[in-house]
Amino acid sequence: MTFGEMVYENYSYTVDAEGLRMEFSFRLNDKIVFHPTASIPHRPFLNFDQPKELMDSLVFNIGMIELVSYWKCVCPKVVRVLPHSLDSEQVRFWKKIYFNGLGEFFYTNGIRATIDDFMTIECECNNPDANTPSTMKSFNQATNYLVPIGGGKDSVVTLELLRNQGVRPLIMNPRGATTMCAERGGFSPEETLIINRRIDSTLLGLNAKGCLNGHTPFSAMLAFYTLLAATLAGVRNVALSNENSANESTVAGSTVNHQYSKSLEFENDFRTYVAKYVTANVNYFSFLRPLSELQIAMLFSRHDKYFDVFKSCNAGSKQDIWCGRCAKCLFAYIILSPFIEPDRLNAIFGKSMLDDCELRGYFEELTGHTESKPFECVGTISEVNTALMMAKRRWYTDSHMPALLRAFDYSGEMVSTETLFNDHNLSAAELGILKASIA
Repeated sequence: MTFGEMVYENYSYTVDAEGLRMEFSFRLNDKIVFHPTASIPHRPFLNFDQPKELMDSLVFNIGMIELVSYWKCVCPKVVRVLPHSLDSEQVRFWKKIYFNGLGEFFYTNGIRATIDDFMTIECECNNPDANTPSTMKSFNQATNYLVPIGGGKDSVVTLELLRNQGVRPLIMNPRGATTMCAERGGFSPEETLIINRRIDSTLLGLNAKGCLNGHTPFSAMLAFYTLLAATLAGVRNVALSNENSANESTVAGSTVNHQYSKSLEFENDFRTYVAKYVTANVNYFSFLRPLSELQIAMLFSRHDKYFDVFKSCNAGSKQDIWCGRCAKCLFAYIILSPFIEPDRLNAIFGKSMLDDCELRGYFEELTGHTESKPFECVGTISEVNTALMMAKRRWYTDSHMPALLRAFDYSGEMVSTETLFNDHNLSAAELGILKASIA
């Protein structure tokens, strides 16, 4: 079965005593219709009474990014957008998100395409006023930062460093690690902004029948949802926890990047788009952008109250465990290894991961001895090698050396834990907080 076009038919949203509910309608030709939904439960600090033109724009754009997951199942050549108009600059923005955000998907599925020819976006609605940025009704004077909590070490570091500046945690589709990290940080469920997102089961059925599947730019989707959340909460700043390492390509010598929507390139494009077309009131940026993964691991190691609840393992996320068998688990273990003594680190992960020879393949990928890094959110090759050398020198001797470290050596440049990267969107005050933290 072939599909010539994907149609973004409409979106809707309603507000009642329970909160905000959104629904989107996407259609493949005239055969298959998808109705994904999302909701934001009521909280005392949320104001759902916002200007209609602003709400329309926020929800419409969420629909544009939700569409990615449904488009990729058959990759139709045309995307037809009915609810709002898009000018040529907006079309370029969305094509870039689709193309780069699906770079891993194209690579792993053997799809060869260019940004010019992989698909076209057509609009039938002529409402230029919909592209005019709007203003939220009021600002929360006590809360300066909305901090998305992913359940891993990075968002914990952001939460702790900005704690005294007034923060509000945000969780999408709560699970054990995200909820527990917020609670260990001192925030009850009622103090946490929740977004519940549901994929249409029709898509899952198509995947089961053999339609294309793969990685989508989750962080880009989160970005658009946080715009809406910040507006409802009256918060000016959305502080992400994407580090400098997210800018490195996953496949050597290519632009394929598993973390494209966490990169500075995406962040800058998103900020420009939002200010011009949606709202100039929300400042979206990554607070940890000047830091390396190594520095973030060092800072996280100072907050041991999170050690037994944080999780970064995608394979074990539904069970809220470290699976101990994937590249993400191995990376997390390695990057923390210079800063947390081995027995305690083994207790966190359930074993000595550097003694597990079945992980040698991932070890080779992480240390740069293969064509590509793992398709996971992991640090740079130099960060991994630096962490291993630091751990090897600090904790181990020749007579007591983990199996994966016995033949390991690294003579390249070590990553510093004392310097900051210069490319970021932080204010001088925010940068000062980071400088003080690593001093």
